[in-house]
Amino acid sequence: MATEIPVLTARKSWLILSHGFNMDGRASSLTITDKIPYFLEAGVKPVVFSAITGIKDQRFPHRQFLAWGPAAFRFDFRHWIANQYGRGLIYKVLTRTVSILLAPLIGLEKLILGYSSQWSWAMPAFMHGLVLARQGKIDLIYSTGGAWSAHLAGYWLKKVTGLPWIVEVHDPLVIRKSPEDQGFDKPSNRDAQFRQRLEKKICQSSDLVWWFTEGAVHYAKVRNPNLNTLGNAHGFMLLPGAEPPGGLGAVKPHIYTEHLNLCHFGSLANDRSLSTILKALSALLKKHPEARDFIRIHAYGAPLDPLTSAFIKDFGFEDVLLAHGRLERDPVSGKSGRERVIERMQSADVLILLHGNDEWCAEYIPSKLYDYLWTGRPIWGITHRNPQLDQMLLDRGAYLSPQSKPQDVELALERIWIDWKERKLIEPKWDPLGVDQSAYRILSEMQENIRKNP
Repeated sequence: MATEIPVLTARKSWLILSHGFNMDGRASSLTITDKIPYFLEAGVKPVVFSAITGIKDQRFPHRQFLAWGPAAFRFDFRHWIANQYGRGLIYKVLTRTVSILLAPLIGLEKLILGYSSQWSWAMPAFMHGLVLARQGKIDLIYSTGGAWSAHLAGYWLKKVTGLPWIVEVHDPLVIRKSPEDQGFDKPSNRDAQFRQRLEKKICQSSDLVWWFTEGAVHYAKVRNPNLNTLGNAHGFMLLPGAEPPGGLGAVKPHIYTEHLNLCHFGSLANDRSLSTILKALSALLKKHPEARDFIRIHAYGAPLDPLTSAFIKDFGFEDVLLAHGRLERDPVSGKSGRERVIERMQSADVLILLHGNDEWCAEYIPSKLYDYLWTGRPIWGITHRNPQLDQMLLDRGAYLSPQSKPQDVELALERIWIDWKERKLIEPKWDPLGVDQSAYRILSEMQENIRKNP
């Protein structure tokens, strides 16, 4: 890990465009907010533009804007109400009322444009950013997703002001459908078409751009061969890392209890489904029927996907898979949702890392992995076509099985069951990825860019 953060000698006034800034527990928020202390240490003077969905930061100017489109307004309004009043009766009444009132406009917006809901946040971000640029209050634009509206606003500002623009791409903007698909074909979906054009603009106009996996950088360079050539954007790979509350001091010794607790954190969908685990469990119970009394699968952070819900109903696993939903700030203890998540992670015997089964997994590493690495708990990775992720898990000691081979998933679960019974679960190597290394790389790249383009 980096030991000393470089101090910037120029271009210290940064406009940071981040739609979901300071949203408790959101990966798109944590990826930027965790870096802020290191940027401040390096002498950066940030101004942050975000939606109203997060908590306003008091350390520096942080301006929150409502999106101008109806779909984004509904999304942002829901989160703002939840922050103000919780998710009780007031939340339900107000959000349903707003949804009903906006429904015709949202339908019209979808029909005419067909873009994802947050696109329209780019408009207020651009207008207010332009004012700051013309007042000479910023000398660099930094867009980070999450929502691609931040990159769109960054592009507009770059074209109008000519200021340096650096870009952090969380998830690939262009989604490939198969190993043969390089992402050149025109998608049928209008949102995907726009994202394809936006990636090209980023690679043509930005000064620095980075992705979070080797696969994402590789395919972006295939589609945009101008990357890393003289006079064009410099593109590179950066592992974002994470810094859970408490850092090293938060790690607690593992204690075996009466149950084998397998815990999953994060979103679920039919292409990233806990039904994969339940199918393997069904096979395990045929060989080890006694395991049913001891194995518990816990799902945190999202509603169950349809495949998992159907499997639970069909096989009567209501007592085995426990859905806890999203953990948010506890008004009694004052603990943030993120702090509560870390506590639950450390109550696990094994942490489940579901990767998915789509081709885009080759360009994607679940952000939850970086939190997992700080817990000191063994990880069971069920991965798909991503050698970089596989190697990261193997290097640190993990259970690993390919999503495409159900028999290997079954064998991994059986091994976990036997290891737990014998009190010999894998002891992972302590090798977490902090945020200092990613902040160091960004600042170093900035220094080099300043040297070449004073």
